[in-house]
Amino acid sequence: MSVPFNLQTVPFSLLDEHEQAKLLATVECMEFAPGEVLIEAGGPPRGVFVIHGGKVAEADHRTETASDGEVAAASVFMYYETEEYFGGWSIFNGKAIHRFYAVEPTIAYLLPSQILFELMDSNAQFAEYFQQNLSAKREIVAQHTQNQDMAEFMLARIEDSTVRDPLVVEQGTSIEAATRLMREEKADCLLARKGKRYGMVTGTDLLDAVILNKLPLDTDVADIASYRLISIRPDDYLFNALIIMTQQHIERVVVKDEQGELCGVIELTDVLSYFSSHSHVIGLRVERAQTIEELREASFGLFDLIKALLSSGVKIRFTMELLAAVNSRILGKLFELIVPKEVHPHVCLIVMGSEGRGEQIMKTDQDNGLIYRDGLDWPDMHKVMQEFSDTLISFGFPPCPGNIMVSNPEWVNSVRAWTGKLTRWSRSSDGTAKMNLAIAADSKPVAGNPALFKVSRNAFMRDIHSNQVFFSFFARAALDFETPLTFFGQLKTSSGLDIKKAGIFPIVHGIRTMALEHRILETNTFKRLEILTERKVLERETAANLSEALSFFVQLRLQQQIERASDSGQPHDETPNEIDFKRLNKFERELLRDSLAVVKDFKKSLTHRYHITL
Repeated sequence: MSVPFNLQTVPFSLLDEHEQAKLLATVECMEFAPGEVLIEAGGPPRGVFVIHGGKVAEADHRTETASDGEVAAASVFMYYETEEYFGGWSIFNGKAIHRFYAVEPTIAYLLPSQILFELMDSNAQFAEYFQQNLSAKREIVAQHTQNQDMAEFMLARIEDSTVRDPLVVEQGTSIEAATRLMREEKADCLLARKGKRYGMVTGTDLLDAVILNKLPLDTDVADIASYRLISIRPDDYLFNALIIMTQQHIERVVVKDEQGELCGVIELTDVLSYFSSHSHVIGLRVERAQTIEELREASFGLFDLIKALLSSGVKIRFTMELLAAVNSRILGKLFELIVPKEVHPHVCLIVMGSEGRGEQIMKTDQDNGLIYRDGLDWPDMHKVMQEFSDTLISFGFPPCPGNIMVSNPEWVNSVRAWTGKLTRWSRSSDGTAKMNLAIAADSKPVAGNPALFKVSRNAFMRDIHSNQVFFSFFARAALDFETPLTFFGQLKTSSGLDIKKAGIFPIVHGIRTMALEHRILETNTFKRLEILTERKVLERETAANLSEALSFFVQLRLQQQIERASDSGQPHDETPNEIDFKRLNKFERELLRDSLAVVKDFKKSLTHRYHITL
């Protein structure tokens, strides 16, 4: 029979026209009845099979298949369906470990081993797809998605975009002269040079100087300039400029080279010309919100933003950074609207757990607390904190099942009390204390006076480094949950798993322990990995694979959360960490297996590093 073979999917789309023609000349289309074996365990490899229609099971070699293809589900490692392929591992190993058989009437293409080896010799990317490590495998797929425009944006650097030549005036230029020059050049800002320093002056600054501050028109424009400029390098990513603008609530960033020389200015409009999502629009709505209702409306735009970023192919780490910045501003703005202004210098709102790490995307459980100045007299404190939690719930941030929220007095503490709690938890063998400490160790201030938070954090860091057994005890939690892989590296279950327990938590907690050990104050796991690599605590390849595995786990979880939310019509997912294998394609199942293998190896390294006896 003759059925057209699809060359538009990875890895076959990586071949050029000549190579694709060579492949098509050798492809054999075959039919299989239920129960019929395509690859037998222990037998020589026939090549790679690509399914055109039907379903194939990969099972234990001791499995007996019935004539109708039925077999005990527990003995099946994985199912393959339309446009999925299998057999690649076998051609490299020389024989198959498992049996592959048809579950239902199946049509499949057989790609002979010899032609595959020839194509690998002539096409390095095609070869890498089958052979490379986890990080490289994901990179190849990322570069060949259908979202090429977004991929180009993610790779775009500042120097590739519109870096504007700045309008520069020397010290001694009057406000009047500067205003006329800006009008002539149709500019909305300029840089005033004062010695070797540059200060920025916007149209609003000029207006405030003359109208509000009653300064004379001959005032030196350098005297009203702001010299605390936010800068970025030309070789940095354009996306980082967007994140900086969102975090700092600004609309332009100065571009400087490695020597600190001025290269130009990049403006928000330049970034948005590359990036069409409404992320900054949400940020502006948050900043301009004057009431709780306006802030609530702005916060509900996050779910659509998350879907837009995910569908556009934006890398998960960049997505998390951008949304963490927006989320923090929502919490900060709510704090400003609810907490009396005279109290702000005396309290600090902190977020913890995934929110403190900047790794929370969906509006998941609240993990927050309040640190206040010792001796503060604020009778309405707990009433206001209850209002804060209730309002966040109305924004779509569900309450924490463990009640780790400012509405719970246990998580509202003076500096002295909070420092004491951290110390007690670090010295306790109680499981709850250990988990509370893990959550609190990723704290980050988002509103109020951050100095109050730093006092407690610094005292905690000094204390744990005087405790000889702390790190061994603390690291053990990363090993609490089983990695669901068999001895041969296959998934133990064919239905689903809790991705937080199986993959996310072991990486996050293991890296958290290493970061605390090496006095790293950064809370984001990806940034902790970078610092650990720079300090040569971790091998670069190990850190890269851990980063890729964590990115994949988070993206997989987010993808299924959105799918379930779309199915139910509700933005809150009751099973946020559950991964349903039926929703995964062949490549996602492969990546899941590869990523869990990375986790398994990492857990072994933790047992050696911290001398943990299992």
